Amino acid sequence: MRVKQVIQKQLGGRKVDVKTETNSKSIVSLVLGILSIFIPFVGFILGVIGIVLSRMATREIAMRNENGKGLAVAGLTCSIVGIVLQILLVLLYLLFFILFSVNSFEIQ
Repeated sequence: MRVKQVIQKQLGGRKVDVKTETNSKSIVSLVLGILSIFIPFVGFILGVIGIVLSRMATREIAMRNENGKGLAVAGLTCSIVGIVLQILLVLLYLLFFILFSVNSFEIQ
């Protein structure tokens, strides 16, 4: 018997709207969002993919009445944080190399 039918029997035949499955794209977006925070340089690409999958998952969850909205929101948040950190990391590397290249010319 399906989960929905079992719950309907337990509730005396009332119709219920049961969410039984978690959207897989929301899980993948969360994983990619977390990886985008910790993996340098490649994390930017993972963050962008995580944002796209999170938005797709949010739409699918609303249409199909699935679980996983919190995972999709967390994936979106982690992906955004990962992208911001990657941009800051690249800017810090550029600043580091610019400062040391200017200082090396002044010493000679």
